[in-house]
Parts: sequence; C-alpha cells; structure tokens
Amino acid sequence: MKQLEFNRHRRLRQTASIRRMVRETSVKTDDLIYPIFVIEGEGVKNEIPSMPNVFQWSLDLVDTEVEEAVALGILSIIVFGVPADKDDVGSSAYHDHGIVQKAIRQIKEKHPDLTVIADTCLCQFTDHGHCGVIEDGKILNDPTLDLLAKTAVSQAEAGADIIAPSNMMDGFVAAIRHGLDEAGYHDVPIMSYSVKYASAFYGPFRDAAHSSPKFGDRKTYQMDPANRLEAIREAQSDIEEGADFLIVKPALSYLDVIREVKDHSGFPVVAYNVSGEYSMIKAASQNGWVDEKAIVLEKMTSMKRAGADLILTYHAKDVARWLKETN
Repeated sequence: MKQLEFNRHRRLRQTASIRRMVRETSVKTDDLIYPIFVIEGEGVKNEIPSMPNVFQWSLDLVDTEVEEAVALGILSIIVFGVPADKDDVGSSAYHDHGIVQKAIRQIKEKHPDLTVIADTCLCQFTDHGHCGVIEDGKILNDPTLDLLAKTAVSQAEAGADIIAPSNMMDGFVAAIRHGLDEAGYHDVPIMSYSVKYASAFYGPFRDAAHSSPKFGDRKTYQMDPANRLEAIREAQSDIEEGADFLIVKPALSYLDVIREVKDHSGFPVVAYNVSGEYSMIKAASQNGWVDEKAIVLEKMTSMKRAGADLILTYHAKDVARWLKETN
C-alpha cells in the first residue's frame, strides 16, 4: 500500500461544512417560477386528482395562493387559465375579460412587485384542444400566428410582465414580438417555449388545464423526443425572432438538451419541470418509496447543473420552504 499513488478526493467530503464550501451548484428560491391555475366561478378550489396539492383557483380565492408564494420568497409565477367557454379559435384567450387577463390584473394590483408571466397558447381555450386554427383536420400554422399575437397583446395590456408562448408554431416568437412592439409593449420580454417535446409527461397538466386534444396528437408541432440537434435550431430561430428567455420542456428527461441550449445560446434558460415529473415523485413519496425532500432537491440541482438559470416547477412552494429550513 505504501507504494500506491492516487488522489485523495474524499478529503473534500469529510464534513457537511467542507462539502458546502466546495459545492459547485446551488438552488435558490430566486430560481423558481410557480405555476398557478385560475378558473371561472366563485369559491372554487379544485385539487387536481393526478397532481396532489395542486389546485384550480377561482379569482375570489387565488389571492390566498399568491400570498403564500410571495411569503415564501418566490419572485415569479406563471398563470394558466381554464375558461368557462371555448370555441374553435380560442377567442377567450385574447378577450380583455378572459380568465387569464382578469387574473393578471387582480394579482398585479395586489402584488405589483411580483413578476407575473402569462402562458400564451390556445389549447385551453379551443373546443378541439389543439394549439392552433383547424381546417380539414389540419393545424394551420400561419393563421394561428395572428391569434397568438392578439393573445399576447391582451395579456400585456392586462399587466403581464413576461409573455410565455407555448404553442410551437413556426414564427410564433416573430409574430408576438411584432404584435407587442406595434402595440407599444417594446419592453415586455418573451419567455419562449423554444424546445417543447411531444412528451408523455404532460398528462396531469392536461387534467389541470382541460387541454387534451379531442382528436389526434400534437406531434406535427411539438418536437420528436429523439431529436437533439433540432432543439438547437429551434432555440436559434427564437433568438433571431426576438426571444429573451428559452424554455426547455420537459426537464428531467432532457437535461442533455438543457445543456446544449445553454452552451449554444448563452441566453437565460428555463427548465420546465412538468406535471408528469411532479406526479411521479408525489405518488412514490405517498407510498413511502422515496424521500420526497431529498429527491426533489436533487432533481432541482440536476437542472441547475445542466445549465438552467430558472426552474418552472409545481414543487416551488415546497422547495422554498426546504431552502429556508436549510439556511
């Protein structure tokens, strides 16, 4: 043994204090974006069956949820709307009295310093559940762009700090940037769902947002999970069209893509820790199979280590509590 030569890596793991001193990646409450679902009606607090501890909130109750997030130090939320009425072009997505617009006005009035992000899509608002205009069973790209721009402008008018288009139509960032600029909202950033895969991890969200397609699937506009280089092309297009943040969705099965997008773009990258990823851990923890706190914090760290600057996650409130306990 005296003749062996090797490195003593364990020296830097001897105590919790030393491990913290040399830790390369950290998760902060500032990194978190918390999703909130708002729904028409009064006195509504519906727990999503497939997403424990995640609720649909009516406007008369949603302040409770927002105030809790703010009290935990969460700096930003993203608003998803569940409308009362739907039609074939999702017109309630861009009405000034739409559920998202009403929620934004209410939240910004009470919490002017909170960053409110508006999810900008049509699928929750169309009666067919697709993210664009339908003709002869096909999702039409270019006619959809006008509706997305109208939706973004109406959300900015309501007070949204950031517009987050999630539909994956070609040219959607260019159309929204043009619409915002033309309406005088030059300073409103776009947090684009630049890399959104046609993933099996979205099921619980579609329960929450009532957004499942009534026919077919979304594979003609969302990306093939097998493709990595295409993600770089998609992100580059959005940068050229005026995006300010780039979202990769889902996160956990696409950490390699997060790293690629970060390295190639240098832009702020958002990891969307999606509903299926959330629900799997909740189900396992409820059965006593995993340590929820440990596994969630490890998951958050993996996303930051992969290159994410921000994490959009349904775990946000729990993570904020755990980080307070640690500090």
